[in-house]
Amino acid sequence: MTQPVNYTINVHGTLIDLGRPQVMGILNVTPDSFYAGSRKQTEREIAERACRIVEEGGSIVDVGAFSTRPGAPVVSEAEEMERLRRGLATVRRVLPDAVLSVDTFRPDVARMAVEEYGVGIINDVSEGNVGGAFGGTDASVYENRGLAASGVPAMFAMVARLGVPYILMSLKPTLPEMLKAFAAEVQQLRDLGVKDIILDPGFGFGKTLEQNYAVIAGLDRMLCLGLPVLVGVSRKSMVWKLLGGGADDALTGTTVLHALALERGASILRVHDVRQAVEAVAVVGQMMSEEF
Repeated sequence: MTQPVNYTINVHGTLIDLGRPQVMGILNVTPDSFYAGSRKQTEREIAERACRIVEEGGSIVDVGAFSTRPGAPVVSEAEEMERLRRGLATVRRVLPDAVLSVDTFRPDVARMAVEEYGVGIINDVSEGNVGGAFGGTDASVYENRGLAASGVPAMFAMVARLGVPYILMSLKPTLPEMLKAFAAEVQQLRDLGVKDIILDPGFGFGKTLEQNYAVIAGLDRMLCLGLPVLVGVSRKSMVWKLLGGGADDALTGTTVLHALALERGASILRVHDVRQAVEAVAVVGQMMSEEF
């Protein structure tokens, strides 16, 4: 068993110790995310979901307004912002002191979330959106606005400007490729002044089922970079395509993967089912003779 990296992130002056594994609860203010249980549209649904995440032991509420499931329609930046404003305002009303992250690959959406709603973490599923694979504004637009130098991903520059922790997710298929890219990207972020970086292997993004399992089997190798690792496998197709059924049937397999990830040093679990993930942290923690 591998201990998580002893790492603390600064979220608007509050220190969060990632040496103790944290659970991040998913709140999607979308009509089309792959797991129906995470979709919340009305203010009441959003408020209830946010409160439930915290009540069940989640320490971070991750709000997303752009579905990255295969085949999902592209949402404009304006629509993403509108959805997030509605969702973040509701969460802030019922949980004014909650630690919030926003799941986005767009720099201006990140800026809005941090500046208008005090969001503390940016969760970028695009690996900086190099080459614009996720769509959005061309990097040259940000260069012309003075937000990014040539060759620097606009999201990297924006996060440095905002001064918030950043979750960097990989689109690479294998651990060797991932580690090589992460090393260069982390150096770019450090050079820009980004202090708090969390690595996400990107399960389900650019990987076959076999590659997903190979990455989780060797997850402890990612700790060589000295940074905390976030694992987001909750109810994904790598679970239900192996076991049968669909996302609704994938809780047991997800919980098994959470335990394996914790054994290999994961610092954050990004999940739909918060109580079960918190229990996995407690059980694995007991086996590791640590009081999480």
